[in-house]
Amino acid sequence: MGKTVLNTRPETDSTDLCAELTVRGYEICCAPMLTIEFPALPHGAHSLDLDNIQALVFTSANGVRAFTRHCNRRDLPVLAVGDATASTAHAAGFTDIASARGNIDDLADLISQKVSPDKGGLYHPAARKTAGDLGTLLAAKGYVVRRQTLYEAHAANAFPPALIGGLVHAGIDAVLFFSPRTAETFVKLVEHHNIKGAMANMTAICLSPAVQDRLASLHWRKVVVAAQPTQQSLLSALDSAII
Repeated sequence: MGKTVLNTRPETDSTDLCAELTVRGYEICCAPMLTIEFPALPHGAHSLDLDNIQALVFTSANGVRAFTRHCNRRDLPVLAVGDATASTAHAAGFTDIASARGNIDDLADLISQKVSPDKGGLYHPAARKTAGDLGTLLAAKGYVVRRQTLYEAHAANAFPPALIGGLVHAGIDAVLFFSPRTAETFVKLVEHHNIKGAMANMTAICLSPAVQDRLASLHWRKVVVAAQPTQQSLLSALDSAII
């Protein structure tokens, strides 16, 4: 039997990840720390305001999913934070797509290279809570970012009982963390269930140093950060860490 990996990503982001883990021979346990909700537009709003918008900025695949629920336009250029988000945009029908292959800072740099602030605004469909402040980064460079909340990410309030058993009885070898908020939610639930000591048997695999920082209060067997903030890099880190 292969090593068992806990996937903490939302269900909407887990299909490709679980397929990759299966191909690599891992046993998978899924416990989403965030649940994604796509609410209706605010009362009285019938469409998205894309007037004088030159490009769309997506900081997550869920941003793409939220946008396409409310708008049929696929003609605008897309500037995506990473390859997974870019792939989701391509699958949704967009054709002019550029990927920063990194984090929010990399995306801000990509935007500076690809579009000029005097050509129009940037539309950013986002969650109410986001990792990083893209608007502030871009405002300093003269860009106008029209950010609209199109989806919600609700934090889990408890671990499933079966997961608690797996964590306590060393049934989990590694835990995957893709965002600071996911890591933060996991830590809160570990403390809520009073099972901090169980982490000493597990390896935490983090997408970035920002994710690692949220796990600092727990004592892990090992903490590994992906060389690049991409799914493939995180999976490579997983392979190396628990061979």
